[in-house]
Amino acid sequence: MAAPKKGRGSSGGQGRPGRALALILIAMVALTGGMFLSGHTTPRLGIDLAGGTSITLKAKSQPGKPDAINPTNMDTAVSIIERRVNGLGVSEAEVQTQGRDNIIVNIPKGTNSKQAREQVGTTAQLYFRPVLTVTAGQATPTDTASPSASGSAKPSASPSDKETASGSKATPSTSATTQGRAVTGALTKDTSPSPTASASGSPKASASPSASVDPATAELQKRFAALDCSTKAGRAKAGANAKPTDTTIACSSEGDAKYVLGPAEVSGTDVDSAKATIDQQRGMWIVQMDFTDKGSKKFQQITSKLSQQQSPMNQFAIALDGEVVSAPQVNETLSGSAEISGSFTQQSAQDLANVLSYGALPLSFDEDTVTTVTAALGGEQLQAGLIAGAIGLALVVIYLVAYYRGLALIALLSLMVSGILTYTLMSLLGPAIGFALNLPAVCGAIVAIGITADSFIVYFERIRDEIREGRTLRPAVERAWPRARRTILVSDFVSFLAAAVLFIVTVGKVQGFAFTLGLTTLLDVVVVFLFTKPVMTLMARTKFFSSGHPWSGLDPKRLGAKPPLRRTRRVNAPTDPKEA
Repeated sequence: MAAPKKGRGSSGGQGRPGRALALILIAMVALTGGMFLSGHTTPRLGIDLAGGTSITLKAKSQPGKPDAINPTNMDTAVSIIERRVNGLGVSEAEVQTQGRDNIIVNIPKGTNSKQAREQVGTTAQLYFRPVLTVTAGQATPTDTASPSASGSAKPSASPSDKETASGSKATPSTSATTQGRAVTGALTKDTSPSPTASASGSPKASASPSASVDPATAELQKRFAALDCSTKAGRAKAGANAKPTDTTIACSSEGDAKYVLGPAEVSGTDVDSAKATIDQQRGMWIVQMDFTDKGSKKFQQITSKLSQQQSPMNQFAIALDGEVVSAPQVNETLSGSAEISGSFTQQSAQDLANVLSYGALPLSFDEDTVTTVTAALGGEQLQAGLIAGAIGLALVVIYLVAYYRGLALIALLSLMVSGILTYTLMSLLGPAIGFALNLPAVCGAIVAIGITADSFIVYFERIRDEIREGRTLRPAVERAWPRARRTILVSDFVSFLAAAVLFIVTVGKVQGFAFTLGLTTLLDVVVVFLFTKPVMTLMARTKFFSSGHPWSGLDPKRLGAKPPLRRTRRVNAPTDPKEA
């Protein structure tokens, strides 16, 4: 009796299909619950379905800089453009590289496309500007800080300085708010290019606008007092359309400080190189930058003047696209090279070096193509895709019912489980990894219907082959599984490999097709192993299927089954005459 038990156990565990069904049921409940709890009950739609504007930017080669277009600069440009688009109040914008020198910007509906094109199509600007005034980032109606703030102006919040230029220790300042993260710096040759500075360059404190203050200065004071850097909209408006020669207002990158900055005379193009390195003596990460010959002279002049000023006038702000990402102090005159030190991690130091390098090698972009997709057009395309999917699914159902009859019920239940898993995963992957359901992705889901149905057909045909050989249903189900399993795995592996290769070598919307195809292929394996096979095992125990009902799809007569296999013994003729 041991041999039959061993055979039954080795045939796939037909006695315990409930475990697999319980596992996939728990997975479905968990995914569905997570979808509702997270509030993302529908998949995130791509720009071709939701509508919006798609802009393709092509990087231009820089004169004398053949290596300017490289992955580091392209990734930095993507980060800057993404910050610009988000500053317009856009949610779920997509900015990604395409190939070696293209950047694709997908802006969903609800955004001024003309303004967006102006924001994403211009080259990022990096400037070194002197700090004239700094205070807490929130707007205060009673804030009367003057653009020509003196060293006695005190912000409501003032963390200690964490960065210094030239590697010297930062002196804690109660009158200046500096950023805890350094990226780059901006200086001018005028130590106090304040609207109320004296002719000799020494700053004059002004608590509030007076008759001697010109209208432009009064307006700047008003804008500075009303500036709220705690919101994206406020940070986006700060310093908008300011020229390098203008005195302007700006927000810190973290929104916890706002500044009045003087005109810039040293720009990112004056930086020759920058790199993140670790100071072996002090055991800390620093950023070293070298200036061009022209930039070195400017830098020396400005640091000479700033080092003689009181805080915050001895700080230079690192303004990237009008946003202050760092404001280190200057304690000594610097020349051709400088070092920025502070509370750096390896990643923050590398980020600073990348931005400095990007400022030294700014990428210019040409607007290659601009495509506008209306919400109505996207809705029509989605409707057409869903109709195509419904037609394909209906044809599959008709084929299954006509050819497999009762077995079609198992196939339809499996397709339903696959659909639930696919939908919940797509809904959750939107906020998790930024997956957006576009038209190619819908096509991938439609193709997946055929791949999933093909797995059922392989298994059903193996079972029918076993019945044709004269076996009853329950042994046929278990004997057919190992062979069907190998075929299904090989077929799905080929589909998944094709999807993976397509995802790696392509960009943009085609990746949506590849991602969906790969996801549904993996789900096909899960559904067949944890649902279709266990359900088939349970159905084989019912009278309707085991008796070979004509509508079960497993009727032995209809399948042309052979008579049951029986062993026969050979009877030899007796050799003893008495036995004969």
